[in-house]
Amino acid sequence: MTSDANARMDDSLIALRRILRATELYARDLAHSVGLTPAQLRVLQIVDERDSATPKTLATQMGVSQATVSALVDKLVAQGLVERVPSEQDRRQTNVTITADGHNRMENAPDALQQRYVRAFLDMADWEQAQIVAVLERVADMLDARGLDASPVLTTGEITKTGKKPT
Repeated sequence: MTSDANARMDDSLIALRRILRATELYARDLAHSVGLTPAQLRVLQIVDERDSATPKTLATQMGVSQATVSALVDKLVAQGLVERVPSEQDRRQTNVTITADGHNRMENAPDALQQRYVRAFLDMADWEQAQIVAVLERVADMLDARGLDASPVLTTGEITKTGKKPT
């Protein structure tokens, strides 16, 4: 391997580590400031945007299983941030609604890492967006990660992991 190839390999690993580190730091800041994981914050954002959402809707929008959403909602219910409310249209269905406390917690959360990414991504030209997607998909393939359960929430670890509670 040439020295140029070694340098590029090191540069790519450093860039990948920076991305992973940014997600770790964001998750830590979020847990410390408002006691939420990035996935829990995303549930609050979706429910707040829609006024209410079914677990199936949340799972579909987040790209995770309903079991994962159920675990996330359970934790948010326990914190008093969302409520499960029986549907008025279909008694078999339950809607998730945000509480005033949940809305306040969401409003006090630091700017979500994925929101910063989305703003920068949308500012790019179409060809740049396509190139970024192609490169990231290639990296996922290189890491044998294409088939992993993943949502558009920038976080590390399992999506149901609660993380360390702030003291």
